[in-house]
Amino acid sequence: MESNSARRAWLLMAAGDNRGHGGNAGYDDQYDAYYSWDSKVPNHRNLRTGDPIALWDKERLLGVSVIEEIETRRGPKVLNRCPACHKTRIHERTTVEPRWRCSKCFHEFPTPDVTVVEVDQYVARYDAAWTSLHGLLRKDEIRSVQMNAIDINAMRPLDWAAFSEVLTVKDAARAVERVAARIELSWLPPSGPRVDMPQGFSHTLVRVRRGQQQFREKTLAAQGSVCAFTGAAPQRVLEAGHLYSYAQIGTHFEHGGLMLRRDVHRLFDDGLIAVDPSRLRIDVGSELTQFPQYARLHDEHLNVALRDEQVDWLGKHWEEHRAPMAPAPIERHRSLTAPSVETP
Repeated sequence: MESNSARRAWLLMAAGDNRGHGGNAGYDDQYDAYYSWDSKVPNHRNLRTGDPIALWDKERLLGVSVIEEIETRRGPKVLNRCPACHKTRIHERTTVEPRWRCSKCFHEFPTPDVTVVEVDQYVARYDAAWTSLHGLLRKDEIRSVQMNAIDINAMRPLDWAAFSEVLTVKDAARAVERVAARIELSWLPPSGPRVDMPQGFSHTLVRVRRGQQQFREKTLAAQGSVCAFTGAAPQRVLEAGHLYSYAQIGTHFEHGGLMLRRDVHRLFDDGLIAVDPSRLRIDVGSELTQFPQYARLHDEHLNVALRDEQVDWLGKHWEEHRAPMAPAPIERHRSLTAPSVETP
């Protein structure tokens, strides 16, 4: 198995239109879910499913995750070029005329020449393991853990061992552990199978997501567009959360999940939010009491009916994260008539 010190990892810049030169039209990113690039970008072929990543905005850290899926296709790319040297290293100015200037030959001009080229386009998804660490590290701290301190590319090799140490010092060890759990899975080859898709698309599927889409679809169909802890929510912000450690078990159980809002999903995985199996009420950890949106959930019922299997999993989750404080045998809730329990 690849050692932590030798593990390939990436620092990805997610800064909107500021990601590259004025020679391109930008990229479609949702930094906490997916990242886009093309074959004109350095390191474009080097990212792989299973690689840990860190996202930043040129000023601060945004979060960490693991690449779960890479979608590729062939498509057009619009390039703006300098009329004099035809390079794309140009930038648009907002207060100076002419508006455009070439960083290569220093030519100034009112409008660029436009060309269209065919490129390979990539989209990496990583939302299942996303952990927000917004502002935890500054740009100088982030650059100190790059493999090459002077690297200015949008996608840069990251010293994962050094980066993990910095996060641990910053009390973000849980984020490191979550990423490590996703990386260590081994029931598929590291790259996963490659499957051709219609219209020129292809998917590279990583081991951490095998069956995840089907699991989400089934859970969503059974529960509806509702976060089990907070109530109705748009499907876009809902995730199918496992009630057990999928990283350890590697199996999608039919009734082993609930739809959870993305932030709640992370807090549940960390044990900061749990369900008391003796009363089937939400228990909010003391670390969250300073946040009203979470504190008000404490001692409330869930917003969905539960099957016995789900109650069992929630009981095991409680034993892992709360048992030392309030042990409660699973059998006690069988006779309860709480409104969130589904009658078989």
